[in-house]
Order: sequence, then C-alpha cells, then structure tokens
Amino acid sequence: MSQTSEVQQIVQRCESLFEDLQFNAVKQWKAAVPGRKAIGYMPVYVPRELIHAAGMLSVGIMGGGDQLEVIQGDAYYQSYICRIPRSTIELGLTGRLDCLDGMLFPSICDVIRNLSGMWQILFKDKYVRYVDVPQNYQDGVGGKFYQEEMQHIRDDLGKLRGQPITDAELNASIAVFNENRKAIRDLYAYRAASPWQAPTSEVYLLLRAGMVLPVEDHTQLVRDYLVAAEKVQRPKRDNARVVINGSFCEQPPLALIKSIEMSGCYIVDDDFCLVTRWLLDDVPTDGDPLAELSKAFLHRSASTAAKYDATREEKGVFLMKQVKTRGAEGVVFAAPSFCDPALLERPMLQDVLSQHGIPHTAFKYAENTGQMAPIREQAGTFADSIKLWNAVA
Repeated sequence: MSQTSEVQQIVQRCESLFEDLQFNAVKQWKAAVPGRKAIGYMPVYVPRELIHAAGMLSVGIMGGGDQLEVIQGDAYYQSYICRIPRSTIELGLTGRLDCLDGMLFPSICDVIRNLSGMWQILFKDKYVRYVDVPQNYQDGVGGKFYQEEMQHIRDDLGKLRGQPITDAELNASIAVFNENRKAIRDLYAYRAASPWQAPTSEVYLLLRAGMVLPVEDHTQLVRDYLVAAEKVQRPKRDNARVVINGSFCEQPPLALIKSIEMSGCYIVDDDFCLVTRWLLDDVPTDGDPLAELSKAFLHRSASTAAKYDATREEKGVFLMKQVKTRGAEGVVFAAPSFCDPALLERPMLQDVLSQHGIPHTAFKYAENTGQMAPIREQAGTFADSIKLWNAVA
C-alpha cells in the first residue's frame, strides 16, 4: 500500500462518516453491545466527559449540511434565522436521529435555546436538556453555578444508565478526552507549520469524524493521519496564510472550505467543531472532576462570540493570538447568514484587526450554500492583495 493511499483511505473513511445522515456509525456502536445509549449535542461545547463516564456515546449534531432537503423543518421556524435549527428538526422528524437517546443543547444563542424547547415538545420520550453556562467567571460564583449545572446532567445520565456516575469514572473520562484534545492540538500545530501537508478540507473531515466515533477511536484516527501525512510530500505553494472566524455553530459546506483553499489561501486556524478544542489544555484528573472541568471552562477555554467573556479578555485578543501564533497574514470572517453572535461581534473584531494592520475580508454562507464561485473569487482577490502588499512592504 502506498503512503498516499493510506492518507486517502483515512480521508475517505472520514468523508463517508461526514456524508452519512443516517448515522450508521452510531447505530453500529449501539448494536455491538445491547443496551448502549447515545446522546446528541449541538455545536460549540458540552462537557462530553459526562456522557463518556456514563458509558454512552456523544454524538455531534451539526445540522443537515448541503445534502438534506428541508421540508418539514421550515414549518417550525421563520425564514430570517440561520438554517441549522430547521435542518436539525428535519433530521429528527425524518427519523434520522432515532438512534439518539437524548439531546443536549448548549448555550449558543436564543435560536438554540428555542430549539431545545421545540425538541422537548416533539420528542417527549427522549432525554432533553438545555446546557446553561456561566456569565460570571469567578470560581465561587459562575464556577459554582456551572458545577451545579454539570451535576444535574451527571445525575440525569446516571438515572438513564441505572447507576450514578462516580468521580473515578469521570476522572478516567477526562483523561481520555485530554488525549483527544492533545491529538487535535498536534493536528492543528502540524497544519499551521505545513498547511500544504494537511489541507483544511482533510483536517475538517477528521474533526467531523470525531462527532460520531468513540473518542478513543477518533484519537487514534488523528494520530494515524499525522503519521501518514508526514510520509507523503505534497507541493508547497505561495498561498496566503489565513484564520477563519465565525463558523463555530452552523458549519460551512465542505465545498466552501475547498473553494477557499483553491483560491490561494492556506487556512492555519479556524473555529470549526470547537467542542474538540474548547478547553485549551489538559484538565487535571486527580481532583474533584466537576471543579476541574469548571475551572478549565472559566479560565482556560477558547473565546468565541457564543461565550460571554467581557470580564476575561477584550474583544479581539484571542483572535489576535491566533493570528500571531499561527503566523497568519489575514483573517477571513465566514459566518452563517442570520448568526447573531458572529455577525454582532464581527465589527468589533474587524476594528481590532484594522488597528493592528491585519488584512481581513468577510462573507456569509448557509450550510447548504451551493454557488461557490463568488466566495472563491472574493477569497482569491483577498489572497492576491495580501501577497501584493507584502511584496510592496
């Protein structure tokens, strides 16, 4: 087997998982051991360690993408909001999510809060919980609140499986996810150092595979990809190095990512599938697990428009760190249409970038965006301008 085919096989496996809106990987995992349960969650972040400690599979529900025709879902929501709640409802009403025993709806925006209530009404036999998060970052205030919120989920999942979740089980699960986070950090560092060796269209599919695979399997898959990718020398081009910002919830079509890359951009950082990188370093495994998860969320987590963090960092500080540490030459703001958190924050971030002389461009998309030519042309013009002005400078 050639090393090229090894990389291709990994990517093809990830792509088949990405395209499977029947969630057959989840069904197969459940069928392997009767009685197993799977809990879905919407994008951004939930403490997946709680699900894992209960012996359940956490399943990322990222909407229907550009493969799903939304018919019933449109009846439940107005047209002037993002598409992900409508396509998620479509997935549920068409039976594609019947393999899930419950759903967690993290605190992203008012639309997702509303979706959690809609889910309770439509699927009365399923476990449903809205996962609220603190807006105060003091351990004794927001930290205490978040620990209590996680304890509720812990108790609920314990009842669902028939016995309480122990601290030992939780700490063991934290250790497993620490390994996964480390593998993802290594993947992102490798891409930033050699983006031609690890195209973002492949990195993204690796992330999406982690939404349906057991975390242990996903960690190994990422490690296997890194080994295989290093053995294949790919052509290096004089592309512009950019950070993608604003795609933390409704995910962009794969064709959009490919279009940005084909336009002459190397994506060296992004906010896709943030659940895999929300906590920025290892969570201690020798203490109170909920307290440690809470501290990690409060003090060592990514900054996005979906998280209230005015008491922690000024707007744009986290983005500027991404630009500098990844050696980026510009920022592409790519947000879903009608995404209030991303679109309201965008002007503030643009002001910060302008103050620091960082080039940036912006566009909107939907998960089912079909026409990529304008986006490719805009990204290409942006890449050309970066190279032109860098040459002049």
